[in-house]
Amino acid sequence: MIEGRKILGSIGLVILAVFAIVAVLAPHIAPYDPHQMYGRMEHPSSRHLLGTDNIGNDILSELIYGTRVSLFIAFVVSTISMLVGTSLGLIAGYFDKLGFLIMRVVDVFLTIPRLPLIIVIASFIRPSVWNLIAIFLIFGWLMTARIIRSEVLTLRRRYYVDATKMIGGSDLYILWRHILPNVVPLVVVQFIMETIHVILAESGLSFLGLGDPTAMSWGMVLHDAFVCPVIYGSDIWMWWMLPPGLCIVFTVLGLTFVGYALEETLNPKLKSSVIGMEL
Repeated sequence: MIEGRKILGSIGLVILAVFAIVAVLAPHIAPYDPHQMYGRMEHPSSRHLLGTDNIGNDILSELIYGTRVSLFIAFVVSTISMLVGTSLGLIAGYFDKLGFLIMRVVDVFLTIPRLPLIIVIASFIRPSVWNLIAIFLIFGWLMTARIIRSEVLTLRRRYYVDATKMIGGSDLYILWRHILPNVVPLVVVQFIMETIHVILAESGLSFLGLGDPTAMSWGMVLHDAFVCPVIYGSDIWMWWMLPPGLCIVFTVLGLTFVGYALEETLNPKLKSSVIGMEL
């Protein structure tokens, strides 16, 4: 079982590494400018490996640049969400009065249906990458803050925390030295979960036409293909709709595999239980 987790984790890392390399080296890998126009609706050939779309753009180049946009949005949102959620979760779990106020704000936001509100907000603001990031950040930190707070409530009652207080350790020192390292596994897992959510949410919004039309993400490629009237009467969907869909699927799978492998590495209880079963 442990070896299986390691294999899945390695596969996930390889998948994510490939997409990361493609995103970083997009200007050097893409055969054409994604906004440059050629012949319309060309079939895949040696010149255009995935053909061209209804306005003549090279689909492969759009897909490569879309990797950069989709991963950039997911990484920025997940990173900021984890920093904000972890900080507020630490404060809410360690300081009771501040925790009460923070959790009431979290409760209010969590009672609001997340996806419908994101769609409503996105439909009323100017579509851009940074506006999408701002929308996702409104809700991205909530579950992290709640989960981290629950763990801190348990950790702050540990004997080593009481011992540190007795020898004059400050609250900031206790949070940084004793509590934060113990919640890092939860933060890593939440980071992966939030990245998956943002990739799917951004693709969904762009597919609905609420994304940035000037930033060609995977979701925008799907949207452009979906609104093309000839997509259903020909085989063009195989090289226009299928590739971005597969990119989304493989990225989510890669993140899931890495999270599955990290679960054993970062959770000693799970690791010991698996070893005991094998013995």
